[in-house]
Amino acid sequence: MILFPNAKINLGLDIISKRPDGYHNIETVMYPVPWTDVLDIVPAKGEESTLTVSGRKVDCPTEKNLVMKAYRALSERVSLPPVDIYLRKIIPDGAGLGGGSADASFTLRGLNELFALGLSDDELAETAAGLGADCPFFIYNKPMLCTGIGTEFAPVDVNLKGYSIVIVKPAVSVPTAQAYSRVVPAFPDRRISEIIKDSPAEWQGEMKNDFEASVFPLHPAVADIKTKLIDMGAIYASMSGSGSAVYGLFRGDILSEGLTEVFGNCDIFTGAL
Repeated sequence: MILFPNAKINLGLDIISKRPDGYHNIETVMYPVPWTDVLDIVPAKGEESTLTVSGRKVDCPTEKNLVMKAYRALSERVSLPPVDIYLRKIIPDGAGLGGGSADASFTLRGLNELFALGLSDDELAETAAGLGADCPFFIYNKPMLCTGIGTEFAPVDVNLKGYSIVIVKPAVSVPTAQAYSRVVPAFPDRRISEIIKDSPAEWQGEMKNDFEASVFPLHPAVADIKTKLIDMGAIYASMSGSGSAVYGLFRGDILSEGLTEVFGNCDIFTGAL
């Protein structure tokens, strides 16, 4: 069974308050985008499950990979035969794009279908929640308003069909802890849940990512990407999550030719939404 786990972007990200438990309350809209890994799940040739990773180097032992954690988590819920899993990594890590979370959740979805387990999305999301905060989003894989500590999801009415996206991931990666260490939580003047109802052409200057204030001074190259995307004509540009990937939304199609000259040695994705 071949699946294509996709990335996500954050449309706005407000860090509203710090909780007594040390976590932060946030509000953001997660939106699926068509930058994908490739995941193949087949019945195992041997008696044990295996994971083979190709493509981008993943600095993670096999047993700690979220894909294998997903298999083990589901096998604790239902009886699963061993499988061989082949993962080709294309989505960059350390980007705020949720690639690892997508791989885990698509593993759950794939196992559910391959073995006709009959589990609902809500049941799969419950298992996914134990793997990571973003994982349940990729079970539903549609625009979601995300609140609380990033684990509460509700469908949101936003459609970017007809727009194109450019995502640029520089060589730098931003540890989430580093991004959080410099933020100043504050209740926004206007909630993302309201701004998202406006036309995307009205988002710039209204809908922000609070992590930019902490990441941009430490990594000017990330800030420079956002400026360049706006100069290219993006109607809205923002860092995704805690970075370091930055995306721009454009009306209609945009050619990928010439982007390497603008952004140098960065990972670049272009596509229609």
